[in-house]
Amino acid sequence: MEIIKRLNFTKAAEYLVPSLWKGLGLVIQVTLIAFLVGIILGLFIAIGRISKYKVLKTILVVIIEFIRGTPLLVQIVYMYYVMPLLVEILLQLVGSNYRFELSPIVAGILALGINYSCYLSEVIRGAIESIDSGQMEAGLALGFGKTEALFRIVLPQAIRNVIPVFGNYLIMMIKDTSLLAYISVFELLLRTQTYASQTFLTIESYTILAGAYLIISLPMSQVVKYIEKKVK
Repeated sequence: MEIIKRLNFTKAAEYLVPSLWKGLGLVIQVTLIAFLVGIILGLFIAIGRISKYKVLKTILVVIIEFIRGTPLLVQIVYMYYVMPLLVEILLQLVGSNYRFELSPIVAGILALGINYSCYLSEVIRGAIESIDSGQMEAGLALGFGKTEALFRIVLPQAIRNVIPVFGNYLIMMIKDTSLLAYISVFELLLRTQTYASQTFLTIESYTILAGAYLIISLPMSQVVKYIEKKVK
């Protein structure tokens, strides 16, 4: 009961709400850029997976399994701390002493984009393969090349079918941006941790943080459902 009496949500909200509002812009920026990176990489991976080149398909399968088999947090840390060192080693091999660095935000965007590209690629690949083969044959009969028929006939239909799934992954990515606090990206979680450690308003701070993620996610979930109905 003593803990309940000491709760002070008003005091926590006075600082956290404006602070989280500022952090929201960063979260949206990181999410949109990383998701765009994920879609572009995922598209190329999906096309590579359905190609006739067995070596390429094998390499892509290994990469996908490696990314999906390791935690996203480990990938974020690896991208921020290890990848610059590996790039510097490669540069030294070609005679350059250039010091390569990644900012926390750039490292976070790359890690999120690469991670989600492996999942999105499977979604895109499944959507492409679900399109009737007659669509490709019709395109070839009209004089299109295989690549042109893929991009102008098959792919537009496939992308339309996966838009709702993309929406769900976008919501997941918004929540996964909280992992970037581990590499000091000043997003929602790190702002909350900083305030809670200074004021000891732990219950209030993290409850407000959870509410903030709900306020972001729930409307987007409704938008995804609306788009799904429209697509059907």
